[in-house]
Amino acid sequence: MKNDNSNSRRKFLQQIGATSLFAAASPLSSLAASAKAEERMLTYNRKISSNDKIRIGVIGYGVQGHFDLRTALKVSGVELAGICDLYTGRLENAKEQYGKELYTTSNYKDLLDRKDIDAVLICTTDVWHARITLDALAKGKHVYCEKPMVFKISEGHPVIEAAKKSGKVLQVGSQRVSSIGYHKAKELLAAGEIGELNMVNAVYDRQSSIGAWEYTIPKDANATTTNWDTFIEATEKMNFDAKKFFWWRAFKEVGTGVAGDLFIHLLSGTHLITNSKGPENIYSTGQFSYWKDGRNLPDVMSGVLQYPKTKEHAAFLMTLQVNFISGTGGQEVIRLIGSEGVIEVNGNNITLKHSLMPEAPGFGGYDSLFTFSKSMQDEMQKDYDAKWTADQRKRKTKEDIVFKAPVGYDDHLDHFTNFFDSIRTGSPVIENAEFGFRAAAPALSCNESYLTKKIVNWDPINMKLK
Repeated sequence: MKNDNSNSRRKFLQQIGATSLFAAASPLSSLAASAKAEERMLTYNRKISSNDKIRIGVIGYGVQGHFDLRTALKVSGVELAGICDLYTGRLENAKEQYGKELYTTSNYKDLLDRKDIDAVLICTTDVWHARITLDALAKGKHVYCEKPMVFKISEGHPVIEAAKKSGKVLQVGSQRVSSIGYHKAKELLAAGEIGELNMVNAVYDRQSSIGAWEYTIPKDANATTTNWDTFIEATEKMNFDAKKFFWWRAFKEVGTGVAGDLFIHLLSGTHLITNSKGPENIYSTGQFSYWKDGRNLPDVMSGVLQYPKTKEHAAFLMTLQVNFISGTGGQEVIRLIGSEGVIEVNGNNITLKHSLMPEAPGFGGYDSLFTFSKSMQDEMQKDYDAKWTADQRKRKTKEDIVFKAPVGYDDHLDHFTNFFDSIRTGSPVIENAEFGFRAAAPALSCNESYLTKKIVNWDPINMKLK
């Protein structure tokens, strides 16, 4: 890692406390100033020796592959050893970026055979995730696999078992579970700041062609330049279709749509915050509202998931929403609603709002009292006044607070740092195969529910369909 990056991030404290507490109203400024700072290291910070170097290979060098590699190389001691992609133009791009001597290939198995590669980043089309993960673990490679970890629910347990058997590190790439904001939300919920959780509203909306996955398709795209025959080895045979190769998220043959791309972020984040193992009932529906471009997975989709009461949390209902033509302009937010308030997770920032009921029960106003006889009203008013004081009838108040992550904070970098730390020290990753599957299965079940128009019943403990 370059010295300028190291110096800027080394010993950089992630503070949600004295310097990063922002009041929702001016009276809170004194609270913000007096709060004790909470500190957490952002990057790997011990001296790196040559033995600590981790050489990585990238399998799938599309949009996410570029982002993942760029972030991974910010971690000290991480070096690039090779890149695999099916499209020839991306291999040319890789050599343009990292030098003509960089090892590139269109066959991921050749990359896995290299002895100088310690770990791989799997950033391919969803349909390939499980197959390449299993092959990589069998070859003794550590694995960072983009979400969803699997394309089919049936692939989940084999990946979990392979990860355990291999003794290698497997991290699933839903970077928000490493966010200091999400961990603050987890702390606030556990502390009872919003009372007992009963509902989660989670939204991930967009309003752009790129956001809706209409990525630019190169002029030279054809069956040869994309190695199409290899691409469809994991699917049923299909004629060449540039959209299925470059816009793959929108097609159920190779991708998992809004559920696998965006529902899963909302699910993994919620599972982290609540300590949940998952829902037991899942229903989803959707429609094609605007991006009618040949895709066969909807551009507007909602899900309703019922989470059972466990020792970790109360029973709660979760609603999921993705709208690719949202007049909001786009938003990503998780609202955890409890009996006494709301925790709103917006990116890496957290808003805590309270709403406390009075101790006394309701009486008068929009009530049936006025429909009674005058004598009954007077008698009951007298009884109520005698039982409840004026203070007991008032709603209690508690200040709202906004927690903001420091400028420049990067949860993606935190996620990769956690991955490489685990390889070096044996410490557990934050999103292992079980966690990844527990997020993937409900997301994939949303697609199944949408396609079959049926409720999907899931066993979150044993991770099996009922």
